[in-house]
Amino acid sequence: MKHTSSRRGRRLVAIIAGLAAASVALSGCLYSLIPESKPSSTTSLAPDTDGVSADLLPFYEQTLSWSECGGFECTTVTAPLDWNDPGAGDIELSVIRQRAVSGEAIGSLLTNPGGPGASGVGLIRDSIDFAVGSALQEQFDVIGFDPRGVGESTAVRCYDAADMDAYLFDIPADPRGTEGWTAERTQWNADFADACEANSDGILPFITTEFAARDMDLMRAVLGDKQLNYLGYSYGTFLGATYAKLYPERVGRLVLDGAIDPTVSGVDVSTTQAIGFESALRAYMTDCLGTSDCPFSGTVDQGMADLGTVLASVEQSPLPAADGRLLGADSLLTGIIAALYAEESWPYLTIALADVLQGDPEVAFQLADFYYSRENGAYLDNSTEAFRAYNCMDYPDDITDEAQAAGDAEIAAQAPTVAPYWSGPDSCENWPYPPTGTRGVITADGAAPIVVVGTTNDPATPYEWSVALADQLASGVLITRVGEGHTGYNKGNACVDAAVEAYLLQGTVPEDGLRCE
Repeated sequence: MKHTSSRRGRRLVAIIAGLAAASVALSGCLYSLIPESKPSSTTSLAPDTDGVSADLLPFYEQTLSWSECGGFECTTVTAPLDWNDPGAGDIELSVIRQRAVSGEAIGSLLTNPGGPGASGVGLIRDSIDFAVGSALQEQFDVIGFDPRGVGESTAVRCYDAADMDAYLFDIPADPRGTEGWTAERTQWNADFADACEANSDGILPFITTEFAARDMDLMRAVLGDKQLNYLGYSYGTFLGATYAKLYPERVGRLVLDGAIDPTVSGVDVSTTQAIGFESALRAYMTDCLGTSDCPFSGTVDQGMADLGTVLASVEQSPLPAADGRLLGADSLLTGIIAALYAEESWPYLTIALADVLQGDPEVAFQLADFYYSRENGAYLDNSTEAFRAYNCMDYPDDITDEAQAAGDAEIAAQAPTVAPYWSGPDSCENWPYPPTGTRGVITADGAAPIVVVGTTNDPATPYEWSVALADQLASGVLITRVGEGHTGYNKGNACVDAAVEAYLLQGTVPEDGLRCE
């Protein structure tokens, strides 16, 4: 599960569902913003092949064929399966484009919504106004793409809907923390990994952020851009920073919003996120207690204690839903986390918790389903499967028992509400391939200024990660959004929006340390 943790350090939690998943209010408005007709063309600029090696020229020289797709233009880009052995096979990358509304594009702006595993094609197709402000749409060809392994690109495949339901929502027979509980969870993870290997046509060892960043350079080139202009959210910041590490000379204007610190280990990710969600939950509780429909009362500490009692209650006696699923503590916590991504979603959390107190789990399951991109019993994308594939390859399995124990102790001390439900067997322990990723400082020496946006009480990518990334990057510039929720641009803060858009459009570098209240 995305927000649960591993015992061996690769606690691959909810970074991570990014903008395309849980950072919007749960009102359905995300899918109502499909634009009307836009200027279109079936041609692109000549590919940029400067400095490309001979074995990669067949990929960098390809000409794109665009077709109309619901008011946008769509195409596929052919990329090497293995960037270290370009002759070993191909994969397809799904790309969507909205042409500059002005009709005179200053270039392409690639976007990524996060995950890893969120669909960039879906983000642009279904909610471009949420992803990118109108000023950027006016002057850029806005590009969305599904990274390798994701969505409409050559994709990771694991389970059908019924098996995914069982994997995500079933409750082990033995009590949490017992040997039987651990053994059953471990077997579930092993079965899931086996299914991914069986159904993904050999692509699993090549689903890495490094290769996805190399794909992004290929897309830049075949779109005809000499440098990459990019707006990446959440996990998309790690993708963008990795690109800058690999190709600093090709960095144009990069904005990394809701950053991941590339130095943090799996156990540090888990620890920091647990504390971040606890902090966001306390902010929610503060707000809830000031409303007339809040199901809690008293002080914030009392409300949090009562919420802990609710989680313990459904852990002990899960609530049956109309579709036959049982709401236990894991599923309820997933629903809580989904609502914490955006302050606008807090009213839905209040309804869900009030209903759970009355024995009704339906709204809580709606929140959990939203988190997993599940609708009417079907999964709308493969984000859960791609999430696992990327993280099992990106995070080295090198955490000591001492570091794990220290992380557990810190979570217990600073995140007592979520702590009982945060730990579990390593979800990557039985992954069929060893990880190839590393964790370390990214400086991207020689890159143009890279703007990093951090939100002070971001629960999924805590603010200190944005500070750390901006400090690491030789050309990093930090913008701080003071507020709640995940990411900062295009969230109603005029100060952040103006600074980001001035940089992407005019190249005006924001003041380092700009603080937007």
